[in-house]
Amino acid sequence: MSARERTYRYVGPADLLALVRPERMGAAMRSSAELTAWVEDLPPTELTEPFTFVVTTDGLLRLAARRSEHVVCAGGQLVLAAGEMTFVAEPSSGRWSVVEVTNQSTGYCPDPASWTAVAAALDRAGIEHPGGWTHEVAFRRCEACQERSIVREDDYVCVFCGAQLPRRWNVDPDAAGQLP
Repeated sequence: MSARERTYRYVGPADLLALVRPERMGAAMRSSAELTAWVEDLPPTELTEPFTFVVTTDGLLRLAARRSEHVVCAGGQLVLAAGEMTFVAEPSSGRWSVVEVTNQSTGYCPDPASWTAVAAALDRAGIEHPGGWTHEVAFRRCEACQERSIVREDDYVCVFCGAQLPRRWNVDPDAAGQLP
C-alpha cells in the first residue's frame, strides 16, 4: 500500500458481518493463470454475470460470485477498492481482459480514486483492463440525516432528506482525514 492510498472499512449493514468466514473469502488472483484455474471450477451460470471484487490492503485482487457480499470477499478486512468486474478471455491467446469494472459497493462505498489500486492489482496479475472505471459511482454520506447516498447525474442532493451532499468523499467519518 502506498502512502497515498486510502483504505476503506466496511460501512454497510451490521448483519452482513455475520456472514464473514475465512473459508468464504474471495479467491486470490495473482496471475492470469490463477484466474483461468478459478473460472474453470465455476458453474457456467456464474460466467454470465460480473464478479464481486475487492483489492486487499496488500494489493491483492480477490474475486467472488456476484451475489457475494464485498465484506465476505474481503474477509471483513479493510480494502483499497471494491466493486464489480466482468472478464472475457481472448479466443486466440486465452488471456483475460476486464471489459467492465465499477466501484459499485454499497458495503465499502469506495471513492472513484480507488481505481489506482485496481489498476495496480490487475497489472501485477497480467490482466488487461480498460484503464479506468467503465461505470463510476460517487458515494456520499448526508451530513444532515447521516444516510449513505449515491450521487446521480452530478446532482449532489440527498434522496432521503433533500440536503446538499458534500463534493468530497465522506462516507466513513473515521477515515475522512485519510489521503487522497
